[in-house]
Order: sequence, then C-alpha cells, then structure tokens
Amino acid sequence: MACCVTSEFSASVMAIVLSKITLTGHIVVPIEDLKTVRDALAQHIALTRAEDGCLVFNVDEHAEQNGRFDVYEEFVDRHSFAAHQSRVASSHWGEVTVNVSRHYTVVGLD
Repeated sequence: MACCVTSEFSASVMAIVLSKITLTGHIVVPIEDLKTVRDALAQHIALTRAEDGCLVFNVDEHAEQNGRFDVYEEFVDRHSFAAHQSRVASSHWGEVTVNVSRHYTVVGLD
C-alpha cells in the first residue's frame, strides 16, 4: 500500500518546524524551597502540557545534583511560548519558584 504526503501537509509541518520555540536548560532550587517546589511540580507540568501550542514539556529532577531540575520545552510558535510565560508569571508555580535561579537557552525567538 503506497502512502503519499500532500504538499499542504508538508507545508504545515514545515511551518511548525520553522516557527517552533525550544527552551533547554535547568533551574536551581534553594534547599529551603525544595519541598514546596517538588509539591507544585506535577500540577505545573499538567497545566503546561494542556496549554494550546505546547508540544513537549519536561522538568526532571537531576539524579546527582540536589536542587537542580533539568527543563526541556517545545512550543509551536512565539505566541504560545509567550502565553505560557505569561500564565506562569501569575501562577502558583510562579509564586513558589520566586527564589529559583533559571539557566535557559531559547531557540527560535530571533
């Protein structure tokens, strides 16, 4: 059985690839905030993954460095990435991570 990809489908996939925003890096949580951040993390992940335009959202506690969480995010475009940033700023996660240091690289915004 032969399969073919329409040019319309190819163009849609290419548009997503070209406009996709990717964030990689990590956060460092102060030891005194660690329990609170851990307790809030599952809800933060669930809410983010439910956002329009979120393709991938992973936050994983580092196995060897206490207080470090590795972060990987993909959003379909600038608008969805900006909407995520805005939501987080006024969320419970934003409150409990106020003392967290963030070390990110974002690709696709330029």
